[in-house]
Amino acid sequence: MKLKQILLLFTLTVFSTFIFAQDPYTFVKKGDIAPNFKIEIQDGTIKQLSELIGKVVWINFFATWCPPCRKELPVLEKEVYEKFKNRNDFEVLVIGREHDWQTVTKFKRDNNFVLPFYPDPKREIFSKFAKQNIPRNFIIDKEGKIAVISTGYVKSEFDKIVAKVNELLK
Repeated sequence: MKLKQILLLFTLTVFSTFIFAQDPYTFVKKGDIAPNFKIEIQDGTIKQLSELIGKVVWINFFATWCPPCRKELPVLEKEVYEKFKNRNDFEVLVIGREHDWQTVTKFKRDNNFVLPFYPDPKREIFSKFAKQNIPRNFIIDKEGKIAVISTGYVKSEFDKIVAKVNELLK
């Protein structure tokens, strides 16, 4: 009887470690204050994440060559950006990891996107959040805290993120 209890406790411990363990490639946690960064706007002006306090911010990291990113971006545009783009308390930042302005602009034009794209040619922004793996989404609440962290694209998980954004915007 005692051996069964020990085995059960061991199994539960191992299982819970896998479920609740932080992804080793993600540098931030849900509830953390989002790391501040500067991003260049196409006209050369600079925007900082810290200037967006009071807004819900959806940060999407992608690469043009990434198949899951290519599946996710049209959904992000249609189901999120188009719905919330006119709200004063919401902003989307689609950031091309290791891409320059020329690359993200061409990708946007070739795919008829209206989403706001930004370059991160040296991974300076991405490296504040994670080491690898895209697409990645970070939802920042109005207080500047990370409310959602997501890696990869699965439609049902994406829908949960949208539901959380709806909740944060109430």
